[in-house]
Amino acid sequence: MLRDDIKSAQVAAMKAGEKAKVAALRLIAAKIKDEDIAMRGKDIADDNAHVMAVLQKMAKQRRESIQMYEEGGRDELAAAEKAELSVIENYLPAQMSDTEMAAAIDAIKAEVGAESMKDMGKVMGLLKQRHGSELDMGKASAAVKAALG
Repeated sequence: MLRDDIKSAQVAAMKAGEKAKVAALRLIAAKIKDEDIAMRGKDIADDNAHVMAVLQKMAKQRRESIQMYEEGGRDELAAAEKAELSVIENYLPAQMSDTEMAAAIDAIKAEVGAESMKDMGKVMGLLKQRHGSELDMGKASAAVKAALG
């Protein structure tokens, strides 16, 4: 399980004296625990999917922070966020390239017969179901709009 992999990586990093990695893994563990508390009483069907969603959200936040810090000339803060992002990305599947994303969108578009923006929901639903963990859905949404527009 992904949750167990993160815990064992934290122990290994502590033994190896990797302070930055330990800090990032503790942040991940804390965020997962926060989400667990928020989901109390709700049935979580797939724990790995739950943890993956938390990691994707954290990665998105880090990317946004990096962009803002770099625009603001705060390179030391951007570097810290990049270090955390690299640890988070170790537990996420590889992201699809723009070419792969476009091919997936075209395939789904052909499958459902999507021709206009009215069909965007169908395309986005299938895209998220099939490739949600491999895509930045904000980027994918823009690509679907362009393909249907």
